[in-house]
Amino acid sequence: MNLKEAFRFQNKLEKLLRETQVILGNEDSVTLTKRTYLYKKANPEAANETVTVIPDTVYYKQINELIEFSMYLLEQKTALTAAINKTKSNLPIDLDGETSINQLRQTLSDTFRRMAQIKGKEITETNGGIGYRFNNEGNQVSYKCNVERVTTINFDRNKARSYAAKLSEKSDQASAEIDKCIINYDVDFTPEFDVNDCFDEVFEKFISR
Repeated sequence: MNLKEAFRFQNKLEKLLRETQVILGNEDSVTLTKRTYLYKKANPEAANETVTVIPDTVYYKQINELIEFSMYLLEQKTALTAAINKTKSNLPIDLDGETSINQLRQTLSDTFRRMAQIKGKEITETNGGIGYRFNNEGNQVSYKCNVERVTTINFDRNKARSYAAKLSEKSDQASAEIDKCIINYDVDFTPEFDVNDCFDEVFEKFISR
């Protein structure tokens, strides 16, 4: 598998492990409760009855297997991560660092592009202001007035537009290099199940090994 496929499989392992932990982390799923109805105490002619409460999971009979399954998934994730890191060390670029920086380029470019689209404007707010004056009786009273609001650009729009274009171009170039690496470089790891398999399919394959 190439790096792109390896990253996808890595995400799959993490998803499966989270699903397993949800089951194992639910106390009601990993315990059995027996309820005994003490009929005889209230009615000497009746017999007591014991009922086992079935946990709210289809895997309640396979909890031990799920424990082993979680360890298996962790081992697979550990092995795959090591294989991915080994491949990364042979790449012509720092894949993690360049990916992180490129995300910043993209977000900063978007910010500059939005700034370059901002326009100045003039708005009159009807009765948007309140003033005070003294009336004929000498009392202070309030009155309303219109407000002219003028918004102007407080930055170099051409500079923002220029940086947005440069960052976008650099981001495209970096993305092409990143894509080239994750597609053309292989990872020494053989998956034991298909990345499209659902939880039940992977678990069944594990317990039938």
